[in-house]
Amino acid sequence: MTDVQAYARECFHGGGADRLGVELEFLVYDAVRPAEQVPVARIRDALPPLPGGSRVTFEPGGQLELSGPPGLLPVAVARLAADVRAVRLALGEAGLSLGGAGLDPRRPPVRQLREPRYEAMAAFLGVPYGLTMMCSTASIQLNVDMGGDPIARWTRAHRLGPVLVAAFANSPAGGWMSARQAIWAALDPSRTAPVAPPGQGGDPAADWARYLLDARLMMIRCAGGGLRPVLDGSAFRDFARVAGRPPEQEDLVYHATTLFPPVRPRGWLEIRYLDAQGADDWAVAAAVVYALIADDRAAETALEAAAPVEGRWTDAARLGLADPGLRRAAAACFRAAAEALPRSGAEPELVARVRAFAAKHIESGRSPAVDLMEELIV
Repeated sequence: MTDVQAYARECFHGGGADRLGVELEFLVYDAVRPAEQVPVARIRDALPPLPGGSRVTFEPGGQLELSGPPGLLPVAVARLAADVRAVRLALGEAGLSLGGAGLDPRRPPVRQLREPRYEAMAAFLGVPYGLTMMCSTASIQLNVDMGGDPIARWTRAHRLGPVLVAAFANSPAGGWMSARQAIWAALDPSRTAPVAPPGQGGDPAADWARYLLDARLMMIRCAGGGLRPVLDGSAFRDFARVAGRPPEQEDLVYHATTLFPPVRPRGWLEIRYLDAQGADDWAVAAAVVYALIADDRAAETALEAAAPVEGRWTDAARLGLADPGLRRAAAACFRAAAEALPRSGAEPELVARVRAFAAKHIESGRSPAVDLMEELIV
């Protein structure tokens, strides 16, 4: 019988490093026929060798994912930026382009990948939201080391979440600035809601253990290596009854990979709530979030500014920076981040890009989604 409490505590024991890992998802379009699906094989064949060492994977709808090697902020950003440049150039020569949005505004969701995991996931999540999430959304995932005080960083990542969602909202649809966030929220709350609601968290490891036990089972491993979807609403705590055997450690670890809270602990913090950005703006998102989580001085300022809007995830996704409270908090957070970045070794050019993004989007109250809406109208 696996020990859920022990596993949950291991997820918060990541050491005191300050590395950053960035995972970028991109929608890929045919430059001439943007309303058509692009086969994964065509994208894969066009990819060049990557100088920065990023790992290449694909999401079920054909979204391209580049996962940069973790490192200190300036190194991680520089290496991934080199890979993004190489990919853009190679895809451009093949008649393809990278999309810079969190939700596909041009094509209906079509699943291309048929691996057993995706078959079970599709059966569990259903339509329309499951199919749309799997095939039409794109995000930035930031992986931040726990540092010397994991609880502090865990707290920061949650309390600043609504402000950062609003600042980088980039998937307009149906009256939402971040429709991608709305889609995730409409799936299965037992695996997409925050691990502990604002003000109710105590011991993060205990909260995570409870979340693991209470989340619905999505699938279980079968003899021969197959996967079977679990569709009766059973939670992980019901595993023995559903599977006919006690859960093993491997079952728990796999179950954790099917949970998608805004922040997920894995020996580091997976920050999962940011929409994909344009190929020139993802580094701004990475730099700002890293500075506010890893720099104690910046975090103190940001948390004070974000306190009045703590927990307003839905408002952030629906309204973005059009909400005055979220806009004020975002402005203070960006100032704090820009001041902190040189302490993390950020290049002056990256700091300048953060300030330029703030001038364009934060000070004007225009989340990136507004620019995208205007482009689509034109």
